[in-house]
Amino acid sequence: MVCIRQATIDDLLAMQACNLLCLPENYQMKYYFYHILSWPQLLYVAEDYGGRIVGYVLAKMEEETTECHGHITSLAVVRTHRKLGLATKLMTAAQNAMEHVFGAEYVSLHVRRSNRAAFNLYNETLGYKIHDIEAKYYADGEDAYDMRKQLRVKPPVHHHHHHHHGGGCCSGEAKGAEN
Repeated sequence: MVCIRQATIDDLLAMQACNLLCLPENYQMKYYFYHILSWPQLLYVAEDYGGRIVGYVLAKMEEETTECHGHITSLAVVRTHRKLGLATKLMTAAQNAMEHVFGAEYVSLHVRRSNRAAFNLYNETLGYKIHDIEAKYYADGEDAYDMRKQLRVKPPVHHHHHHHHGGGCCSGEAKGAEN
């Protein structure tokens, strides 16, 4: 049995090892620290009964934009544990946190044009749609599909009253978080 749980600082090395095993895109450890220090609610791991990390999702909130939205930085599941629905569970956990903790309107991600398995997961299972194609997005020159999934309907813009919700969208302050 594999459990999906929120990642901790202690999981970062295992997450990086999982990334190195699974993906051509690799990140320096400081990038994992940046994510967990900035958005601890958005990092999840899949842990098998032996305590081994067999998958993870690395996600963040996009801050340089007027629209409040989340972004999936990286998702990986080791080959021995694929086809068990772990990627779907990891993605769903991150998406739910983006929506309910940060109030994200949508989630974005990039996927290689050649990665049919990942594309089908995002498109068919999780409901992401192609928003754009980014030419030569990857270091090796391959194009990426820029995909998006709508989480909630945008509130109408024409109103003039102000409403306050604890912590701003993408401000780094989670709603209801104990500071």
